[in-house]
Amino acid sequence: MSMKYAMEAYEMLDSPSVSGESVKSALVGAGVKERDITVKTVRGPKGHTDFVKVWIPGAKGKRSGGVAPTLGIVGRLGGIGARPERIGLVSDGDGAVSAIATAMKLGRMASIGDSLEGDVFVSTHVCPNAPTRPHDPVPFMDSPIDMMIANGEEMSDELDAVLSIDTTRGNRVINHKGFAISATVKEGYILRVSEDLLSLMTSVTGKLPVVLPITMQDITPYGNDVYHLNSILQPCTATKAPVVGVALTSESAVPGCATGASHIVDIELAVRFVVEVAKYFGEGKAKFFNEKDFSRLVELYGPMTHLQTMGKNGKQPQKL
Repeated sequence: MSMKYAMEAYEMLDSPSVSGESVKSALVGAGVKERDITVKTVRGPKGHTDFVKVWIPGAKGKRSGGVAPTLGIVGRLGGIGARPERIGLVSDGDGAVSAIATAMKLGRMASIGDSLEGDVFVSTHVCPNAPTRPHDPVPFMDSPIDMMIANGEEMSDELDAVLSIDTTRGNRVINHKGFAISATVKEGYILRVSEDLLSLMTSVTGKLPVVLPITMQDITPYGNDVYHLNSILQPCTATKAPVVGVALTSESAVPGCATGASHIVDIELAVRFVVEVAKYFGEGKAKFFNEKDFSRLVELYGPMTHLQTMGKNGKQPQKL
């Protein structure tokens, strides 16, 4: 059960003075080794934020010479607070809450001898004073830094697959309270939804799985002047690894800058799902995509990696 860590992460982040260093202290208290945590302050034109990166070593992980695959878990968000405009943790902050709670749970497991087989990398950022911006149908949280910078800080070349956790309540395309998963996205291709992840979702929730609808626009980089559902799939623009979104959802459209909109039970469900995926993925029992199908698509239709860039007339492509 991850409720304890979901609640602790929520209460810690619901503060105007929270920082990456205070998150680091909480992670160490939960059992994560201090040497496996890094905190970096990044400044942008709209403020600054603290990136927190955590490695949870696996018993057969690549970092210790093993061969078990490495899972990345990204807590996506613009900011955890919109102070001074809004007081309190905003809906958009649930990605950070979930990622930190996941790191705390995995750290605790490792400290008592329940190490996973593969290494797990958890990253997010902490910004209690982020700006807001207009968005249809409801306002979004903005970020003090550029999305390309965020992707560079939150990702790692060592990842074999990525789960991107993000609040996804500001829309009318999914009408479900809880969490949903997206189809797998890899190098510009939207692939079929992973059957293994659907099975794990059913096991964790005790209900039928729910899938988040995504479009081609959602898997292109921010800043290209096309509509995006939100930033949940932005990590797919900065990696060759398969990416799946884990969306915290609601029945009605809720602004990302709304306070009092987080549901701790839903966060705990998402955390428990992510932990289970980490277990099975490290053991080679949960696949994000079918390698044969992906290779056949590339053979027939060519690479789609141009969708990971800003396009023909945009900025220089990101280094992948």
